[in-house]
Amino acid sequence: MRFAVASSIAEAVEVCLLSANGQEQRVPLTERTFGVWHGLLSGVGPGQRYGYRVYGPWNPWRGQWCNPAKLLVDPYARRIEGTVTNLRAALGYRDEPTGPRCDVDSLGSVPVSVVTTPGGPDTGTRPEVPWEQTVLYELHVRGFTRTHPDVPSEHRGTYLGLAHPAVLDYLTQLGVTTVELLPVAAFCPEPSLLRAGRTNYWGYAPLALLAVHPGYAAVPGDEIAEFRTMVSAMHSAGLEVIVDVVANHTCEGGVDGATLCYRGLDAPAYYLGRDLTGCGNTLDTGSLTVVRLVTDALRYWASELGVDGFRLDLASVLGRPRGGPFDPAASLLTAIAADPLLCSRKLIAEPWDATADGYRVGGFPPDFSEWNGRYRDVVRDFWRGVPGVSELASRLAGSSDLYAANGRRPWASINFITAHDGFTLRDLVSYNRKHNDANGEGGTDGTDDNRSWNCGAEGDTDDPAVRSLRGRQARNLLATLVLSMGTPMLLAGDERWRTQGGNNNPYSLDNATSWLDWSAEPDAEMFSEFTHRLLALRNTAPALRQPEFFEGRTTPGATPDLVWLHPEGRPMHLGDWRDGSQQTLGMWIDGTDVRSHPPVAATDSWLLVLHAAANPIMFTLPGPEYGHRFEPVLDTDSPDGLPVHPRSRRPDTRVTVPARTVLVFRAIR
Repeated sequence: MRFAVASSIAEAVEVCLLSANGQEQRVPLTERTFGVWHGLLSGVGPGQRYGYRVYGPWNPWRGQWCNPAKLLVDPYARRIEGTVTNLRAALGYRDEPTGPRCDVDSLGSVPVSVVTTPGGPDTGTRPEVPWEQTVLYELHVRGFTRTHPDVPSEHRGTYLGLAHPAVLDYLTQLGVTTVELLPVAAFCPEPSLLRAGRTNYWGYAPLALLAVHPGYAAVPGDEIAEFRTMVSAMHSAGLEVIVDVVANHTCEGGVDGATLCYRGLDAPAYYLGRDLTGCGNTLDTGSLTVVRLVTDALRYWASELGVDGFRLDLASVLGRPRGGPFDPAASLLTAIAADPLLCSRKLIAEPWDATADGYRVGGFPPDFSEWNGRYRDVVRDFWRGVPGVSELASRLAGSSDLYAANGRRPWASINFITAHDGFTLRDLVSYNRKHNDANGEGGTDGTDDNRSWNCGAEGDTDDPAVRSLRGRQARNLLATLVLSMGTPMLLAGDERWRTQGGNNNPYSLDNATSWLDWSAEPDAEMFSEFTHRLLALRNTAPALRQPEFFEGRTTPGATPDLVWLHPEGRPMHLGDWRDGSQQTLGMWIDGTDVRSHPPVAATDSWLLVLHAAANPIMFTLPGPEYGHRFEPVLDTDSPDGLPVHPRSRRPDTRVTVPARTVLVFRAIR
């Protein structure tokens, strides 16, 4: 078997073969080509545990941390076994990060690599859901099924748990098309958490980018086969699988952190001298070594593990080679987009990092869709009562101001209200501030920019008026999300009225705070039905998921493809857009000319009315040129979303829009 590892600064490299009883056989790699140390070892097969030891310079002031006392994980390992059991032994330095090397052997205290057998269970036929039909659903492998009553106890919280028919039926019946998994590459708690005796539940602390995380396997050592089984089951159910890839930093932490892999191999080839991620270190995505590693990892997940796409965490880092300004043509972004396999997968960028210069919503190249943070902020603001509708209109229509210039389409905007990072939907309407004491960081972690509103009481309450208002506000937010142009992303559990008790950053809490509660509470069942109804409406109405941006063009229905309406029933004027007190907006969408590929037959036209003010308003339905009847199909003032007044209305009729409500009408021509 051939072993190979990159290190341009190493003076010698050894492969360390580990026996079942912990004995070590060190074999020097004597060949070196273009900075890669390599060699053939006979008699080595699947299941062999191994690591590397690197001899070379120890000069912390120059970022050189070679220490042969530290057993290193293979960056290209397909399997990882074990975790850090003794942080002190994993540190490369003795007393201070810039001091002498620590000679304590880390073998037995750190993870090791394992040789694998290629292949495994078939991952099935990829559904290849068109972008304009995609509905994303972000979930955590462990947390989603940890308490699921229909999943066998031994499979709860595992890849096989997600493959269970009850779970697949739930997802398909809900109406989502694409499951986005929080990180599933092998990760390890960073040094700060290890020192505090805590864990990294979310998984944003990667150790080996090609290895399937072993902690989600039902049977230790079977994680690759179980992951492939899960992907196959998802594909058989018509669901896509997207994985969250953390290619911006590693679990080794800052200069006072552990030496587990990259730092001991060749820190200058892997890391920047700046922290752009807020995680202690930053991978240098301008380094050829990093570009190769990341693209090789993505290809492995796509070709061997069958995934349908990638969400790239803190993706602005990928466009900042050597830590410089963001460049959409940066080497790593270009390498991903130019790869013939990767460009056929869904590519989603989180378009920011931990610095102000890294906020690049709308700035990524055409092959990438983006989490639209501006959409989240504007919609949250509107429904919590911040007046003004000009930017709201842009977000509802697919954010052409952000994505049209370089040829992207509305679905490039990944619209979301909530995600794993922040409040759940229920907490968004139940808390004015974060409640993060359980995280063990004195409440200093997590954002303070929540743009939330507790509807009159902080946290849980028995007040029926507050509870009713919270339900309506949540329905407003969800309806806005699903009916906006672009690609909606739901946070798992929002549809079941999930709460984190006001915690907006439970990244280290592997407990009921983070797990999805599957108990059949009335509020959960009602909101789940509402979500299903919304997604079914979107699925059956091509006009509500436009694949092209609106142009104001005249359609076969003799009306423009999009008209913004004032409460008086007339098109909005320039002065209306400049009126910062506006809290009501009508959106006419003509369905007779939906420019999909392939083309679809003429479909229904729609009128959406969004009213965020605290008092009801009279809204005049548009004139007969828009339709001879308007049939109500959705009313968020109703707990189940069914219209309170279901009879159809004539053009120019004045209708009452209750306080803080979304109404949806189908136009009957």
